[in-house]
Amino acid sequence: MSSTIVSLTGCVEAELKQVGMLFEQELRSELACVNTLVRYVSRFRGKMLRPMLVLLSGKACGNIVPEHIVLSTVVEMVHMSTLVHDDVLDDAELRRKGATINHLRGNEAAVLLGDYLISHSYHLCSSIGSQYASRTIARTTNEVCEGELLQIENRNNLDLSEKVYMQIITRKTASLCGACCLLGAKQAGASDELAQAMEHYGRRLGEAFQIQDDILDLLGDVREVGKTLGTDIEKGKMTLPMIHFMQNAPRQHRELLRSMLQQHEPDKGEKIRNLILPSPSIDFARNHARELVAQALDALRMLPPSDARAALTHAAQFVVDRPM
Repeated sequence: MSSTIVSLTGCVEAELKQVGMLFEQELRSELACVNTLVRYVSRFRGKMLRPMLVLLSGKACGNIVPEHIVLSTVVEMVHMSTLVHDDVLDDAELRRKGATINHLRGNEAAVLLGDYLISHSYHLCSSIGSQYASRTIARTTNEVCEGELLQIENRNNLDLSEKVYMQIITRKTASLCGACCLLGAKQAGASDELAQAMEHYGRRLGEAFQIQDDILDLLGDVREVGKTLGTDIEKGKMTLPMIHFMQNAPRQHRELLRSMLQQHEPDKGEKIRNLILPSPSIDFARNHARELVAQALDALRMLPPSDARAALTHAAQFVVDRPM
């Protein structure tokens, strides 16, 4: 795991440090209570995948300029705001092996902190004077919200189709990854054709990431993953393995899963895991994620060979090789 992360960040390590410093600088407040929450939520930054995508896309398409640092910080703020709000929606108690903001300080503080992060992202983005960048960030946050609303609309829809599931994850996860690569490329002076290819890479990568995340929520080890698991089942979210199982398993097994999902037993997650694990549905979801990664890698063919292109290739592989 650590060697994979090093291979991703090595060629943009110095720039990622600048992003971390700007993140802290921009969010600094005159109020101690705000600074305390910001310091705590900074623990959630983890791999900083989205800033990494901005920087690597910029470097692969040309050169990194100061605006890349700003945009990398902006997308990390947007992402962090979605994590804080998601934890409220999911009643999650654990993230990065520590208590979530909502568990620690309550839903009100978590919602307001998420709003604080998103408002600062727009404030910071406006500093580079690029209407294209500002409108791209705004359009993307709209898509993220649309994805979340579509997911809420389909809670407890046990007949959710794969098509609608893909619409949900494309909006709520993949749109931001695509925007990261698009903005990184455009800021480096890439042609429209190359910038669109990079956006395609980011979107396919984001879709694969979310499918793998959904598999982890069902099968993952909380000690390895470091966040609350089983929230999809508890919140009535149908994910790709469950959708495939509901459409392809023997009738009695489908009826059993439907019955389990409608129950309110504390151990239903473990029962559902044991029901789905022996089926082909987990492999179906994994293979779909791998197909999306292959499409992402195909988009990189337009790039000349470089350390940044190699890192983007490793990033795609990292998505489907995360620990269970």
